Amino acid sequence: MEHYDIVVIGSGSGNTILDEEFADRRAAIIDSGIFGGTCLNVGCIPTKMFVLPADCATSPSQAARLGVNLQFRGARFASIRDRIFSRIDPISEAGLSYRHKLENIDVYTDEATFVDAHTLQVGDKQIAADQIVLAAGSRPRVPDVLGIDDPSLAESIHTSDTIMRLAELPQRLVILGGGFIAAEFAHIFSGLGSQVTVINRSGRMLRHEDREISERFTEQIGRRVRLRMSEGLVGIDRDPGGHLVVLTVDGDGVDYDYPADIVLNATGRVPNGDRLNLPAAGVDVDDDGFVVVDEHQRTNVAHIWALGDVCSHWELKHVANHEARVVRHNLLHPDDLVSSDHRFVPHAVFSNPQVAAVGATEQQLLQSDIPYASYLQEYADVAYGWALEDEGHCVKLLGDPQTRTLLGAHIIGPQASTLIQTCIQGMSTGQTVDDMARGQYWIHPALPEVVENALLGLGREMDARG
Repeated sequence: MEHYDIVVIGSGSGNTILDEEFADRRAAIIDSGIFGGTCLNVGCIPTKMFVLPADCATSPSQAARLGVNLQFRGARFASIRDRIFSRIDPISEAGLSYRHKLENIDVYTDEATFVDAHTLQVGDKQIAADQIVLAAGSRPRVPDVLGIDDPSLAESIHTSDTIMRLAELPQRLVILGGGFIAAEFAHIFSGLGSQVTVINRSGRMLRHEDREISERFTEQIGRRVRLRMSEGLVGIDRDPGGHLVVLTVDGDGVDYDYPADIVLNATGRVPNGDRLNLPAAGVDVDDDGFVVVDEHQRTNVAHIWALGDVCSHWELKHVANHEARVVRHNLLHPDDLVSSDHRFVPHAVFSNPQVAAVGATEQQLLQSDIPYASYLQEYADVAYGWALEDEGHCVKLLGDPQTRTLLGAHIIGPQASTLIQTCIQGMSTGQTVDDMARGQYWIHPALPEVVENALLGLGREMDARG
């Protein structure tokens, strides 16, 4: 049986752990999927590379508001797809090739399961390790409904793992779900020319965002795609003519059917811990199947660590990267453990409009009885918004009147993912709202005016409450 000092299960953020400082240790990386993990191959990177062409395709409507006549004359989907994956696929292949060349690291491409706390079954081999890192990621959730796993429909039902490699742009796309993935692909495919219908059991898109932002996003994306909210998925089938249909039912028991060429299942993701036979190792998971870790990213089994989507409810790449740095340090310095810092976890939705946020929502503050002040700044009321002829976009800030610190920041509109950066930096460094307002122009004098005004307005609300 092969024995290793360290085994890492997963080649996404887990792959970043084993650098030159581990050259004196025998290690292994195990991944039965595409080398490089979710973000590189089927997540953050290719989706954002699709978003940019969709932004270009939707620009004529914005240009018309500014007196410029543009025309969208169609998208070459195959060309867009090939341009994106001709960049990404070689990176994945090169990463795998590099690992194969290292004398101290073995790579296994079969699925791994625990035999006991130190032993793994990998394909037809068993290997043992002193330290094991679980970085196995997550996979798309498959709802338990009629037809979703019917082999005869498989070519027409996709997840975010597969839809970006379609042979051609679908004329009619039905998206199941209302979260990040559904919002981004609704923008991508509607922008490039598909007729998009979004079916969501909730009453609004992005329901985990601050309610004000969620409601505005639902209203605005609804101008471009067909939204069917508060409908439950019944199944996917073919009509008498052999055409694909999605079947739903609303709260009153009324049935609906929606014709589709392609269906995108974007109903969320589940952690891959259930594929590892964790009970054999004695590793605890929570009620949602996420591996339970302490502040050092260590499981209840002292030599087993975890990071990323397999243990993190945030399911965000920058969180996984942070946790990988923590695990790397703690493996190298067992007598000087550091902790993960999850106090200020930002996120962005690269749809149209963009959404970005960090910290608490107003609903969370209300439920926790935490005193707060709030202020909402419309883009349209500042010069940046005037230039855009903006409608409906805003910055919403929530603050602690006693400490004058920011509790939450929520932005919907152009450049939201950039504008949120000042709020992230201010929160993470403990700046007061007043200090953050004074520091705005460190970035650029044009972009942050809407955030600066929001900070100043929040300061006035705090004064009134004080």
